[in-house]
Formats: sequence, C-alpha cells, structure tokens
Amino acid sequence: MIEFLKMHGLGNDFIIFDWRGRPQMNVPEVAARRLADRRLGIGCDQILIIRDSDRADIRMDILNHDGSPSGACGNGTRCVADLVMAASAQTFTKADQLTIETDGGLLRAWRADNGEIAVDMGPAKTDWHQVPLCREIDTLEVPLDIPEFEAAGLGHATCHSLGNPHAVIFVEDVESVDLARLGPLAEHSPLFPERVNLSVVSQMKDGAFRMRVWERGVGITMACGSGACAVGVAIARRGFGGSSNRITMDGGSVQIDWEQPEDVSQEASGDQGHVIMTGPVAHVARGTLSNDLASLLAGGDGGDSS
Repeated sequence: MIEFLKMHGLGNDFIIFDWRGRPQMNVPEVAARRLADRRLGIGCDQILIIRDSDRADIRMDILNHDGSPSGACGNGTRCVADLVMAASAQTFTKADQLTIETDGGLLRAWRADNGEIAVDMGPAKTDWHQVPLCREIDTLEVPLDIPEFEAAGLGHATCHSLGNPHAVIFVEDVESVDLARLGPLAEHSPLFPERVNLSVVSQMKDGAFRMRVWERGVGITMACGSGACAVGVAIARRGFGGSSNRITMDGGSVQIDWEQPEDVSQEASGDQGHVIMTGPVAHVARGTLSNDLASLLAGGDGGDSS
C-alpha cells in the first residue's frame, strides 16, 4: 500500500510521499506526469519525496509537474517542514525546527511565533554563472533578447539563483502580462541553459508588491516560494524597496526577509545573504494510490494498494 499526502502553500499544491526507510522507492518521469495530471491522476504542481539523510534531519527530493527535478521549492519546503515537525511533536516535547537536505543545498525551517512556517532558503546567488546564464553579463539588468518581450514593452530582467534559476521583471501592471504566452519563451530561451522561472512584479500604490509567476516544468502557479524569494531579492537589488517585503501572489502572501550584506554593491563573490520566507501551509488529504498509479512507481509492489 503506497500512501500519499496532499498539501498546499497558498495554492501551490504538492503530492507528498514519506519514503524514509524505503530507499528503493522512486517516481519515474512517466509516473510523475500521471500523478500530477489533474484529470488522470491526483493533480499537483510538484511531487515531494521525504527521504532519510545523513546530513540533515530529512532529505527532500522535488519533481516538477513534467517529471523534471528541481533544486528548490520554497512552499513545498514549508509544507514538508510542517508535516514532519507536527509528527515529531507527538514524540518530543519541543519539535519546532528542522534541517532539510535538497539538491539546492541544506535548508533550515522552523515554526514562527504566529504559527506560520519559516524557511531559510539559503543565500541568493547573483553571479552570472551561478544563475546560470549562458554568457557573462550583469545580472542586475539582463536583456532577454526575445522579440515577444520587446513587443510587449517588457524591460530587462533581474536574475539570480535561489537553488534554481529565476528571472524577475518589474512591470506597470502584472495583470496585463500574457504570462501563458511569454512564460514558455523565457523558460526555454538559450540564455538559460537550465531553463528559468519567470516572475513579473508590480509595486502597488500602498508600496506592497504583487507578483505572478511561471515555473519551469510546471507553468503558471498560484504561488511560488522560491519565486517570491527571488522577487524580494530583486526589489532590494534594484532599489525599489528595502530588504523586508510582503509579496502577494494569486494564492496569497508571504513575508520575505533578505539578510543581506551591509554593502549589497559588493557582489564579487555572487554569494549574497540568506533569504527567509514565512507563510502559511494547508493540509488537504491523505490517501493511498490505486493499483494503476502504484504500478507506475519504481521499487514498490503496488499490489496491495486500494
């Protein structure tokens, strides 16, 4: 019997498998696509796999909607952290923090005073080869050289990595951007050898920031944690705000705090201060895979599922 959980962070939703003690279990690409399909499977933006780790409390593997791996998923990290900490609290008197190994590095998560989940997403990496870009260029203002972007009057992107590559474009009105058309063009641009997550951002009259996001390997999502972190860093790097900002997405808001160096212009190393994201998570369902879905997984018998 193969169990799963469904959770979301601001509408950015996940199928979660807790496979600690089951190292043989894997999700092949064909299985990931089927599971993530909202008509033929369970439906999700990403699949998260909790595993044992000899470097942290747990390891988390991340698969996109199309089955491709991802190095970071901020909302997913917060969901998994909440799940594991809540289970640990049943055994230990105090279990309000957690370390998580990912392909993007070691992350630290904890339960904030308001009950929301915070995660240290690690340092923002701002050098061109860390994003990565295909050539040396100032990542503060990157010309995308995509005719459709120029025709839409969109300016240069600010690029950096938060465990995965991000491009942030500031616009007058995010609602007017045809993200469904422009997102794939940016994602698959030769400029980004590992593809890219695209966020468009507007500053509102009250000073707050509104963003919409296209995630590589997924498409438009209601929220993107690492994308919100990238936006928070871009706001500070471009001088549009301070290092602490509330970012509002289609699914809701998160708090982004960039613990940046005193002199942000000194970016010779490209390895800038850590980014902290705090926001809510929600549990949706717990269940078992059908025989049909379980049979697509690698390392499981699938025969006992219902």
